[in-house]
Parts: sequence; C-alpha cells; structure tokens
Amino acid sequence: MATFTIVPSGGFSLRESAEFGFGQRSAERFDGVFRLAFCVDGYAAQAGVELRQDARGVHGVVRDLHPQRGTGTDLAAIRAQVARVLSLDHDASQFADVGRRDAVIGRLQTAAPGLLPPLFYSPYEAAIWSVLSARRTGHQMAEVRRRLSFQHGRVFDLAGQRLAALPTPQQLLEVRGFPGINVEKMTRMQGIARAALAGRLDADRLKSLGPEITTQEMQHLKGIGPFYASLITIRAVGFADVPPVDEPIVRELVTRLYRLPEPCTPDRFLEIADAWRPFRTWASVLIRAAASRLNSPEPSTIGA
Repeated sequence: MATFTIVPSGGFSLRESAEFGFGQRSAERFDGVFRLAFCVDGYAAQAGVELRQDARGVHGVVRDLHPQRGTGTDLAAIRAQVARVLSLDHDASQFADVGRRDAVIGRLQTAAPGLLPPLFYSPYEAAIWSVLSARRTGHQMAEVRRRLSFQHGRVFDLAGQRLAALPTPQQLLEVRGFPGINVEKMTRMQGIARAALAGRLDADRLKSLGPEITTQEMQHLKGIGPFYASLITIRAVGFADVPPVDEPIVRELVTRLYRLPEPCTPDRFLEIADAWRPFRTWASVLIRAAASRLNSPEPSTIGA
C-alpha cells in the first residue's frame, strides 16, 4: 500500500467529481471515497486508488498495483495521472477570477462549489470508449466495458467494492472476441491499442501538440470522427481552454443563462466565452453540469 496527497490550488470538491457521470462512469452517490481503477500512463501497470478529501487536501491510497512482469511504476506517475483526471494539474485559483468577471459563471460556481471537470483516465481509455459507444447507448456499452475489464483487465478491492481497470493495450491485443463487441469494433479497438503502444496517445505528447493538432491526429484513428476526436482532446488530454463551439447543448444553455434575444450562434458563443479565458473548457463543463441547479437565470453584465 502506498499513499500520496494532492493539495488543490483553488476550490475543489471530490464529491462533485465522484458524482459527475460521463462516458462509462455512472453518477453514483458519494460515500466519502472516490474509487478509481485504470491503466497507468505508459501501460506498464494498472492501479486501484481510493481517494478521500479533508481540509489538508485530496489523499490517495493505492490499494493494489499490478505491474507487468519486468516493469515497475513510480508512485509519482500515479499521483500525476490522478491529478490530471481531477483537473488538479492546473492552478484552479485563477478559475475563481472568471466568476468575478462573468456573473453567470460566478452564480454557477456558487451553485456547484469546487466542481472541476473530471477527465477520462487517459486518451487511450477515452478512445476505446469512443469506439465502444459509437451508435450504441451509453448504459449498454458501459456494461460491456465493465465485463471486458473484469474478464481481461485487473480487478481491485477498493473500500468494500470491486472495480476493474480496462485491459492494457497489451492485454487487449490478446482478446480474440468478446460478447457485445462485434468484429469491426474489436479491430478498431485493437488498432487504438497499437497506436497507444507506439506512443501516439501519450497525454504529455498530445498536450505539447496543442488542441488543434491533437484533434486532427485523433481522427487518424480508425473509428474516431470529429466528435470523438474533440472528446478525447477536451476530456482526456486535459486542455482547459478549448471552447466547445460546436456543442449545441452548451449554446442552448448559454442562450438561456445569458438571456440572449435569439439562439446563440458560434460567433456569439466565442464572444461570450472570451471572458472565460484561460478556462473556456472548464466554464463550458460547469454550464452543462450546473445550469439545472439555478432556479432561474438572472441578467448579467458580461465582463463586469
């Protein structure tokens, strides 16, 4: 057993992250522990981690670690990956400044204190989910992913619950077939596994390329179109300032929250989002996640 602590630089709520459902994650009621099971960056191991928060920070306990034979995993690497998953690898104190500049964002921050965007464990896992869930219901494919992980990944006992990590790329390449995954999907998933082993899905590498090039590169993966390429870029690599201008749901919410006289166009969205820099991604996620918590929109002065 190994432990680590991450001290948030600004407001952060582990409960908000744990109860934030997206992708294959269900929005389960928080019981004080956020349980994670994932392929460690570099794919030499899988880890099971329990997270708890108190006034001193977010504390992680690595209950088990399954390195592949002949390899090792640095605890610092697990800590860094968890920080990225929780969006704690950024200076979140500056996000509060966005709420002071923009009254709508400020109201949402008050309604959902400490909500930062939780991410996929890695670009590899986001790409696998993208192929799995394409043209299928998320609930159905989340169950398929769960069964695949229990059978071919690694299983961890975390605070009284069993959780399985997705198969590593090496493990996935050994799977010859699986119920609920047709041949085409499995072929595409194994293509992603090969790309991961070649280093093409390394989060640090993709971050150094920037969001535009990353999105272009992700579309070179068979089965990944523009929508899922953006998903990987924004919700797995961890770029904090990519405005989702093509998301109609976000624009609809902006229309309502900012009381626009007509539907928000992409150009108008970018104008409004300029006040959210350098956290346009975070502000957009906050709008989607917390807009329903506001009883009624109030007029705001953008940039006030």
